[in-house]
Amino acid sequence: MYLSLPPLTEDDKIDVQSLKNLVDHCIDNGLQCLYPCGTTGEMMYLTVEERKLVAETVVNHTNKRVPVFVQVGAWNLADTIELTRHAVAIGADGIGVVTPVFYKLSDQGLVDFYEAVANSVPADFPVYLYSIPQNAVNDINPATAEAIAQKCANVVGIKYSWPDFTKLQQFMLVRNETFSVLVGPDHLFEALCAVGGEGVVSGNAMCVPEHYAKIWEAIQAKDYALATKYQRRTNVLNATMCAINNIAAYKVILKNEGVIATTKMRRPMENLTPEQEKELLATMEKLKYREVLI
Repeated sequence: MYLSLPPLTEDDKIDVQSLKNLVDHCIDNGLQCLYPCGTTGEMMYLTVEERKLVAETVVNHTNKRVPVFVQVGAWNLADTIELTRHAVAIGADGIGVVTPVFYKLSDQGLVDFYEAVANSVPADFPVYLYSIPQNAVNDINPATAEAIAQKCANVVGIKYSWPDFTKLQQFMLVRNETFSVLVGPDHLFEALCAVGGEGVVSGNAMCVPEHYAKIWEAIQAKDYALATKYQRRTNVLNATMCAINNIAAYKVILKNEGVIATTKMRRPMENLTPEQEKELLATMEKLKYREVLI
């Protein structure tokens, strides 16, 4: 489901040991897939070489315990293809590719971009589209996803991070209803799976992985009444973590748990203030966030 943030040392380097700890934390607590260098991984503020280090560390330390899909979308096509080929070379199980950011492209421009990326790797190497229009400006509509899927057999699905449930269901019709659809907004996890989606890509899951594992367990058992109870519980925890600055909050919680060594953010990303950290941890403790309650 997720691993994204890059733990940093106080001198602003990738903290490889903390990253390995985070991999173990996620896997040992029930997450089924890791996704380094995603949005909550401060991806656009890392250099290409730093992103390669993160991806290679995660792939190697995971050691096939769960699949690893590396997010490779970058500021330009050349860097994206370089990271894509690197993901193949290190043995990743697949990639996610965020839309080009900042500058608005036509639908045909998006098709051309994804075709170039998909054609840069083996024909059987899985590629997920990734649309987060609130951050990246560019969006992917179902017709564009269909056009990409028809041109690129290895484009197997999409992570869609805008809470449009109608569009999410339309993506499920792509390529004769064989397209894999993952949701970004956590509160839609259970609902998406109930209508045929395949899961969530969640930054929050790093901090409360047991809760996501329980939702998934209930979904697999088709016990949606139980899944709903776990989903509602998780929604409350997520609202607390995301109230101010979600990425900074993740680092505070994971440091408090002893998983990572610092709360350092890559500038210009902001840390929580000491007062905000104290309030966050106190609220999470009051909610008994370590306990999977229903």
